[in-house]
Order: sequence, then C-alpha cells, then structure tokens
Amino acid sequence: MSEILKREWVYLWYYFTVQFEQIFRYWALGMVLGSAVSVFLKDHIHGTFRRIGEKRLGVFGIVTASALGIASPLCMYGTIPIAASFSKSGMKDDWLAAFMMSSILLNPQLIIYSAALGQTALVVRIISCFLCGIIAGLLVRIFYQEKAFFNFNGFKEPKSKDTDPNILLRFVKNLGRNVKATGLYFLLGIALSAVFQRYVPQDMMTGLFGGNKVWGVLMAATIGVPLYACGGGTIPLLQAWLSDGMSMGSAAAFMITGPATKITNLSAVKIIFGMKRFVLYLAFVMLFSLITGVIVNLAV
Repeated sequence: MSEILKREWVYLWYYFTVQFEQIFRYWALGMVLGSAVSVFLKDHIHGTFRRIGEKRLGVFGIVTASALGIASPLCMYGTIPIAASFSKSGMKDDWLAAFMMSSILLNPQLIIYSAALGQTALVVRIISCFLCGIIAGLLVRIFYQEKAFFNFNGFKEPKSKDTDPNILLRFVKNLGRNVKATGLYFLLGIALSAVFQRYVPQDMMTGLFGGNKVWGVLMAATIGVPLYACGGGTIPLLQAWLSDGMSMGSAAAFMITGPATKITNLSAVKIIFGMKRFVLYLAFVMLFSLITGVIVNLAV
C-alpha cells in the first residue's frame, strides 16, 4: 500500500472515529428508548388514540393525532395495519392522516438521534414534523370530508413480536431487532460523513446549502429523496453538513423529504393512496419542506 493511500486511510479513520464518539451515545440511547416505548408504551399510545377517536374533538383531534403519531414507535409498514384497524373502528380519515404523516417523519428513537445535531435542529425537527401532521390532517378534512381518502382493504393488524412472557427478555429481544435493523446504516452514515469531510470542500457545501437562498433549501429537499435510507444513518451526514455551512432551513427540508419519500415508506403509502392521492402526497411533502426550509432560514 502506497504512502499516499495509507495517509488517506488515516485521515478517513480519524474523521470516522471522531464522529462516532460524538454520535454513538445518542444512537445507543435512541435504541434503548425506542425499544422501551415499543415494549412498555406502544399499546398504551395506540389505546389512547382509539379512546380519543370515540370522542367528538373536531380539529383538536387532529392536533392530538399528530402528537400521538410522533410518540408511536412503529415504522410505516407497522403503522398502516394499525391505522387500518383504527379506520374500521370508525376513526375519521383526517385524524388518521395526521397520525400517519407525523409517524412517518418522526418517532421517539429519532428524536434522541436528532439531539446530536444540537438543540436548534432538534426543536426545528419536532415542531416541523408536528405541524406537517396537523396540516396533512386539515387538508384531508377540508378536501375529503365527504369521501374516503384511504383504502385499507386487505390490511390486518399484525401480530406483535414482543410476546416473551419475561418482560426483561421481551425488551432485550426488541432492542436486538432495533440494533440489527439500524446498526449497519448508522455505521454507513458515519463512513459517508467521513468521506464528505475529507474530500468535499467546505465552501462547496456552503454554496449548495448555505445562506437563506431558496435554491439551497430546494437542493436539500431534493437530495433527501434518494439519499435517505435510515434515520440514524443520516444524522452523521447532517452533522457534517451543518458544520460545513448547511443552513438550518436546508437541514429542515432534508429531514422532512428524507423519511417521507424513503423507498419503503413510498411503497407502503402508494398501496393505500392510489395513484392520484399518491401524487398529491408527494407534492404536499415537497411543498411543505420547501416552505418550512425558507421560514426556518428567516427565523433562525
């Protein structure tokens, strides 16, 4: 191995280890919290949503549904069957839209991950995802009040994997599944971040995503579509980009379009939307992310 190649490996390893040390505790805490919510609180959260659905809360129900969507630890493929059971019990589509939209964008585990980006980014992420769910619910309430928005035909609530009679083992098994599902993406995100920090000039990142330009927000929203694979895996990238000059508004746009257009989420929502409403969903996500990014840049 040549001296130049050895030197590059040393640089990459340095960037990798520094960021690993900065982020690992957030990832580990997110794993533990996510599993704890899934094992101990998931049924309570969904039961609360069912009880709320029986009450006539009007628009306030949409706000509550968005908050409970963020609290739910399920992925999109887990959320859809649950939402289908909610729908069969008589819950309105506007509440379901708010619940599912915010559930796609954020969960307790990802909240802990996002703390690694700093307090401002964390607050921006929570508020923007919460509002996105509310607005999605309001739009469904306004334009689909007299007709169905979702098609849940064929969906049944899945059997829980958290069935071990020993509650401690139940938690450990859930934690193991979480680590297995996200660990590789987490390490890959740090590796990609190391490559960016070593080979992509800081002024280039500032030029693409910095300042208050709408173009930078649009670019960030666009790259969130193909680049987002796992929430934990993108945190190292965002941390590096923010340190290299990415504006908070661009980061906010990326944090919305990424999970909302992740390929597994898209394939799931397309099934229950149909083509016309699926296109509306994509247009809503891109427009909301762009507006949010511009507002955040003006406010922060």
